[in-house]
Amino acid sequence: MTVLLSDDRITSIPAIENGEPLVELFTRGVVTTGRQFARESVADRLALADTFLPAGIRLHVVEGLRPIDSQQEIYDGYRAELERLHPGISDHDVHVLASRFVSPIEVAPHVAGAAVDLTLVGAHGPLDLGTPIDATPEQSNGACFFAATNISREARTNRALLADVLTAAGLVNYPTEWWHWSYGDRYWAYAENHPAALYGPAYCMT
Repeated sequence: MTVLLSDDRITSIPAIENGEPLVELFTRGVVTTGRQFARESVADRLALADTFLPAGIRLHVVEGLRPIDSQQEIYDGYRAELERLHPGISDHDVHVLASRFVSPIEVAPHVAGAAVDLTLVGAHGPLDLGTPIDATPEQSNGACFFAATNISREARTNRALLADVLTAAGLVNYPTEWWHWSYGDRYWAYAENHPAALYGPAYCMT
């Protein structure tokens, strides 16, 4: 069963800020949409993963560091959508359900500069990964989950390639979002059996 970001096993992990700087991803040669920032170790690992890809294919980061107010706005909007879809749902249950797609603010990896949303691109544009980035579980009938089976063989192959290079570079995936990869956050600490996350909120470092 997938461990969600709202799970006590994640929220109970401490974040011990190590002071690592934020860097602009293009300075590491990473292809991005607009100006995107992440912690230095995240950026270096993305640059490394990019070198593992076959010729003609690149990582493309759509979003890295996210301000706290933006994270809260996305969470609140999705939670409100779920409350409309599930009348009478309890606060606890809607919080858990929302965390499949948007991290609760108190543990959000994007806010720490520890996570990126990314895809693969080739000479003719984005490769088929099964769904658009940020497709919700409801919109995609669960196809946004990394291990979803209701996607094409090509998309499955491309997801496997994405996972191969990013895992080899030390990043971990949030299993409900094929595009979300992180390093140094609480989910990484849980997945890699570390006692603490490396980064706290990075908003004050920009």
